[in-house]
Amino acid sequence: MARLRFASLGSGSRGNATLVQAGDTLLLIDCGFAARELQRRCAFLGVDPQRIDAILVTHEHGDHVRGVGVVARRYDIPVWMTPGTGLALAAAVLPHRQLFGSHAGRFVIGDLAVEPFAVPHDAREPVQFVFEAGGRRLGLLTDAGSLTPHLVASVDGVDALLLECNHDPQLLAGGPYPPGLQARVGGDYGHLANAQAAQLLQRIDHARLRHLVAGHLSEKNNTAGHVRSALGGVAPDLLSRTTLLAQDQASAWFEL
Repeated sequence: MARLRFASLGSGSRGNATLVQAGDTLLLIDCGFAARELQRRCAFLGVDPQRIDAILVTHEHGDHVRGVGVVARRYDIPVWMTPGTGLALAAAVLPHRQLFGSHAGRFVIGDLAVEPFAVPHDAREPVQFVFEAGGRRLGLLTDAGSLTPHLVASVDGVDALLLECNHDPQLLAGGPYPPGLQARVGGDYGHLANAQAAQLLQRIDHARLRHLVAGHLSEKNNTAGHVRSALGGVAPDLLSRTTLLAQDQASAWFEL
């Protein structure tokens, strides 16, 4: 039985990338780092980028795709994305481009079942993912401005969840971002606030949740204390299983 594990190579507005592995299958979710930096962070986790079987792209924003083209060409890796994201990245030179619909249901890459689900974000056709292997399910949910019924149902009952806790609204309002950027980040197609992440936990069955991993924290509009206070206010039992990701370094592997 293939065991499922995952690790963040970095999470935040300056770059995002996540590794998901089961058995002999290794997937890279987004690549917002230059190829050399990706290689350095992979080495910290004992991973050779040549082993990556596919890159899955959530959407076309630079902090998620900055390094996709170079990494895909250097290691001859197929890149999977929605048709909308494909249009946004039409000029990118990719060795192998695979398309999947945001509502088309699950597909399989090696030992991993992949279930994309649509999210409200200001991109062409953004998705996030649930991965399954060996009876375990991992949900990835960042870059969403609001909680839709479909989004909530998609991550209900997962065994691990990488969940966006981007900002605290009061810190955002008093922070350095200009009004237009504040409105975008805090809007229905922006990024999840700490309280919204906490609301999601209230709406899903998290009895099986072994790892709650808070990601995409704003370096200017959030703090670790604000995140833990919001999450602990609705699910205090989960705090001992909660990890906050960093922008400048990879996490350890999370095993399921």
